[in-house]
Amino acid sequence: MPVWDDLVGQDKVSEQLAAAARDADALVSAVAADTPLPEASKMTHAWLFTGPPGSGRSTAARAFAAALQCVSPDRALGGVPGCGFCDGCHTSLIGTHADVQIIRTDLLSIGVKETRDLVRRAQLSPATGRWQVIVLEDADRLTEGAGNVILKAVEEPAPRTVWLLCAPSIEDVLPTIRSRCRLLTLRTPPVDAVADILVRRDGIEPAVAAAAARATQGHIGRARRLATDQRARERRAAVLKLPLRVDDIGGCLKAAQELIDTASEDAKQLAEEVDVKETEDLKAALGASQGGRMPRGTAGVMKELEDRQKRRRTRTQRDSLDLALIDLTGFYRDVLALQLGSRVALANTEAEDVLERLARGSSPEATLRRIDAIAACREALDRNVAPLLAVEAMTMALRAG
Repeated sequence: MPVWDDLVGQDKVSEQLAAAARDADALVSAVAADTPLPEASKMTHAWLFTGPPGSGRSTAARAFAAALQCVSPDRALGGVPGCGFCDGCHTSLIGTHADVQIIRTDLLSIGVKETRDLVRRAQLSPATGRWQVIVLEDADRLTEGAGNVILKAVEEPAPRTVWLLCAPSIEDVLPTIRSRCRLLTLRTPPVDAVADILVRRDGIEPAVAAAAARATQGHIGRARRLATDQRARERRAAVLKLPLRVDDIGGCLKAAQELIDTASEDAKQLAEEVDVKETEDLKAALGASQGGRMPRGTAGVMKELEDRQKRRRTRTQRDSLDLALIDLTGFYRDVLALQLGSRVALANTEAEDVLERLARGSSPEATLRRIDAIAACREALDRNVAPLLAVEAMTMALRAG
């Protein structure tokens, strides 16, 4: 299966990347054979993948990285790089290729220290592959200092190094960086295409896949999680009941607290799965005694790990809360569609009775104000407002309409 098959609903982007991969293969082959280089090439050293959440930015970057490292013998016979089966493709896709570095942070930002390590690696020649590829999946989380470090490497790239940056939009990346990258914009995949890949690739029942794809409005990762995780479905169902619980001030405050508690529980579950193993592995690496006593001079390392885990829990809580707010926005979007008599397909068909009830009981203007209140809450969370205060303000605004 070619690496491009995982790019759901992105035919134009797939064609552009496939053409660039062919030119990249020709460039490497020409250098190896000491023959003249092609005059025109669709390949460049820096790419910026943008698109809404769930559009498949990181999937596209990984697929391109795999195509650049493809060693299939079919290439010599006119085949397109990116077969999906050779060692170069397989190891690139699963993240074990020696010359493909994939950076995905679980923290709130990427700092200077991490980017300096990337820049040093980017200056190296490929060890076993055809290109040295750096995939930065969260380029929007670069601090200003980290972005300036990356800029120098993108301005003066090594001959066979390729930077693949991913961000929701071009505005999330420093202008000096994006001006030196070739831009690829991905779109939200069609709901039917997402449902189809859930059935084909993940073996999910068609009805369940269709419901998950419709509920998440084309977000591939969320659709897969919703279709396979019972807890995710239960949490989403609880969120969709919130509009019925904000009839009075007490209900608003209680609903806000429960939303925060659910997000905190998600962060706690992730910590239980990851933090304990990380801590035990580090203790073993530092030579902890059988009784758990740490050698001298290791307290600083353990403190650094604890700080990292704390920051990760903070991001996990915010991501979980943001996901709930997105579901809530989709709910009110359905209410607005019913109020305006729109032919847009509803995302929350399982709650159609509630949607119709709320649509009859309020005006489109009130629904728009509620959607704006949710957007304001998300913006406040981005500015590090205390989560409980931001959510309480939102639920009060939902009550007021």
